[in-house]
Amino acid sequence: MDSWILTLITFIPLVAAVIVLFMKKEQEDLIKRFSLLVSLVPLALSIWLAVDYYQRYLATGVGGMAYELKVPWIPQLNSSYHVGADGLSVPLIFLTTLLSTLSFYYSGRTIKRRVKDFFFLFLLLETGMLGVFVALDFVLFYVFWEIGLVPMYFLIGIWGQPKDRPLYSAIKFFLYTLVGSVAMLLAILAIYFQVGSFDILEAARQQPFANNLTIASLAFWAFMLAFMIKVPSFPFHTWLPDAHTAAPTAGSVILAGVLLKLGAYGILRIVLPIFPTAFQAWAMVIVALGVIGIVYGAFVCVAQTDLKRLIAYSSVSHMGYVMLGIGAAAAGLANVGRYGDSMAMAINGATLQMFNHGIITGGLFFLVGVIYERAHTRDLDKFGGLSAKTPYFYAIMMVTAFASLGLPGLAGFWAEFFTFRGAFDIVTVWAAIGVIGVVMTAAYILWRIIQSVFLGEYDPHKIDHWTDLTDYSEKHEPTDMLAFEKVTMWPLVAFMVFLGLYPVPLLAFFNTAAVEIIQRL
Repeated sequence: MDSWILTLITFIPLVAAVIVLFMKKEQEDLIKRFSLLVSLVPLALSIWLAVDYYQRYLATGVGGMAYELKVPWIPQLNSSYHVGADGLSVPLIFLTTLLSTLSFYYSGRTIKRRVKDFFFLFLLLETGMLGVFVALDFVLFYVFWEIGLVPMYFLIGIWGQPKDRPLYSAIKFFLYTLVGSVAMLLAILAIYFQVGSFDILEAARQQPFANNLTIASLAFWAFMLAFMIKVPSFPFHTWLPDAHTAAPTAGSVILAGVLLKLGAYGILRIVLPIFPTAFQAWAMVIVALGVIGIVYGAFVCVAQTDLKRLIAYSSVSHMGYVMLGIGAAAAGLANVGRYGDSMAMAINGATLQMFNHGIITGGLFFLVGVIYERAHTRDLDKFGGLSAKTPYFYAIMMVTAFASLGLPGLAGFWAEFFTFRGAFDIVTVWAAIGVIGVVMTAAYILWRIIQSVFLGEYDPHKIDHWTDLTDYSEKHEPTDMLAFEKVTMWPLVAFMVFLGLYPVPLLAFFNTAAVEIIQRL
């Protein structure tokens, strides 16, 4: 079971996608129920995986790579089907299966056209995302990386709102990601010619080009281009607001909750262990880009009038903390004896931000879908006074928005705290500048979201009509969240509160990975 658990988690959605492909398109309800039920299997297996890994950690006190399976795949290339999971990937596997299941559940009520195509593509996308987190062979990693690109292109282009230019946004997303993929492929080939295999762990052990900073820097930036586009880090972020704005609700949730994490995961799994010398040499550039993303993204959020676009730009800001944490840890390589603890803190902050951002921003995009399904607009100037009309929606949004703000007692706080705790000791000035982003986050959360949407007097003339989702009739006032919308948000809110009060279990996973990375370096 141990050696096959990752294969089952990864490929069960793919098998389900093939089955959906052979279903009749008229069987919409059956397709929706089947996809949801199948998605529960990887979710259950990922929960077992997390519990089992945590118990192993408690028993031995160490983490490390586990559940490895390595069998020959393409002998002519010396490429293997090599998968495994450690404290870095196990939480992200669970995050992927959780958000996928919630997306299937939510989409079962909101997707009305081309249902078969939508659920087929979404199941295929889940396999691609999970595969990236378990792959330990470069060829396998690249295949899964590319698998996730095509379904998201179609999800944006077909199910996006016409007024949001979905085709333009889908092509922009595809081209940006493809450019990075080509650069990554060249770097993978360079490593292969040096190492003699496509094994990621072997490449980390050998650290090719360690004695040639020029070539190491070229390979480093080839990988970083691919991963920074995916994060997305400034200045490679411009595809994100368009893609988020155009994507259907579930597409935005997965895009923010999981796909952005693939880039950060790639940096921690591949770039930092394999190119530590080059990463140290360019660390301050990465730190600077991370801080610029934090501050720039927060300021741009303040200027937005489209709620979905605002949350999209908030991802640019919040993922900047990930880049700051990783960059600060790389900068600390100059003096590991002095900065070792701070490096671990910075990596812990970055990885906590990866997970917590997926939970929080995924929830925010679900909530945008809740209001858009009723009002058919995301224009912040058309809302106001909804706290009295939709109290349950108001309460859920308050918790989620304050978690995004980084309020102590909610999940977002610890990620920022650990990131700044580590970064301030290593890159003090840049960390101090990054604090500006924290202040501006409070500004756009309180003013542009809470105040604009929920506070003040309700004006019935701002929106022509509201749709009642119980019978899809037109109403003069908005209706509160329905049962399926509440159920979608409950697990996410539970994690925001639990991890805000007690982040130790999640931190235990990520800390094992951080310590292992630093010890290896």
